[in-house]
Amino acid sequence: MDLDQFAALRTPEGSAALDAATERAGGDPLAAAGALRSAGIPAGLAAAALTQAELRRRAVGKFGPEVTGMFLTRPGLEQATRRVVADRRADRLRAAGVRTLADLGCGLGADALAAARAGIRVYGVEADPVTAAMAAANAEAAGLADAFTVECGDATAFDVGRVDAVFCDPARRRAGTGRRIFDPNAYSPPWDFVTGLAERVPHTVVKVAPGLDHALIPAGAEAEWVSVAGDLVEAALWCGRLAEVPRRATLLREPSPTAATLLREPSPTAPAAAAPVVHHQLTGSGTVEATVGPVRRYVHDPDPAVVRAHLVAELADAIDATLADPSIAYLYADAPGATPFARCLEVTDVLPFSLKRLRALLRERRVGRVEILKRGSALEPEKLRRDLRLAGSEAASLVLTRVAGAPTVLLCRPVG
Repeated sequence: MDLDQFAALRTPEGSAALDAATERAGGDPLAAAGALRSAGIPAGLAAAALTQAELRRRAVGKFGPEVTGMFLTRPGLEQATRRVVADRRADRLRAAGVRTLADLGCGLGADALAAARAGIRVYGVEADPVTAAMAAANAEAAGLADAFTVECGDATAFDVGRVDAVFCDPARRRAGTGRRIFDPNAYSPPWDFVTGLAERVPHTVVKVAPGLDHALIPAGAEAEWVSVAGDLVEAALWCGRLAEVPRRATLLREPSPTAATLLREPSPTAPAAAAPVVHHQLTGSGTVEATVGPVRRYVHDPDPAVVRAHLVAELADAIDATLADPSIAYLYADAPGATPFARCLEVTDVLPFSLKRLRALLRERRVGRVEILKRGSALEPEKLRRDLRLAGSEAASLVLTRVAGAPTVLLCRPVG
């Protein structure tokens, strides 16, 4: 999409095309395009409207009801922060006394809008002209145009002396191809500029990929990993005065309304209702090693945010658990630990991995359905499922792992 196509979407004719496209989102794209053209909508406008309607449908899980008034791009949506995460970050910035914020590389404006809703004046900078225009339109649709303004330009040229905090989410996909960038030095803005912000601004937050190498974390920064409903979604570096602990794992959970409900019922100008969000936080140094011991009656599968934050030892201490292999993040205990940071399974059988023995055991137990979890195993769960030739009425959980370096399978059942 170019600026002219985007401008066309914002005309009355464009709004009508978006409404028509929204009614057909999620269906056959060829039939939808034909229906819009039959209604007299020009082919180019119909294509742009259908693209927006489909992106909005996909974005419901990230943005909630406000998605009905937003303009999106595919790369922008992929990198955009979920609303529940952005709102929590904005609340933390506001609680730290932040009143003005520069969002360098603001993208579609997800984080900037959250900060503006929290009462922070936000200055966004975005290099791509279409994305910058969409961010400004999203601020207008949310009724926040006075609190969040956008300029199209080079983030590295922004005068950070104008604000008391900076948020930066460097682009981690290549322009034009959309391919992921794994080398931080190839980010835009580049990594040395991003990490240097902490030396220039006392309140600096950097959003990074969850797979960030711990060796790249600046000295003195707090590194936080965030999961939503068990899905690891991002990591962030809190620098300067914002750093509170070396490592933090944050778990968020919220209701998930259906796409149809969100896209068709709310008014885009109506304030979005605050969803009840449950959050849990585990903190620590990220350098402690958990004790290694035998397999015990219960196995705990830690949330991925805990694993990536290197806080498995802290969780083990909290639930009186040990590892069975120093390199595998399954925790074993004599009791089912009451913790939101791990899922618990009761171990009924432990055996060295052997397809023949496992198949015989499952046949003996009349197991016809299995959930397969794995850490430290090269086996492909779906291939194993086929090879097991399951038949029976019972269900079980299989944990493929290593114990003292040896390939091992645990037959388990869930703990309520």
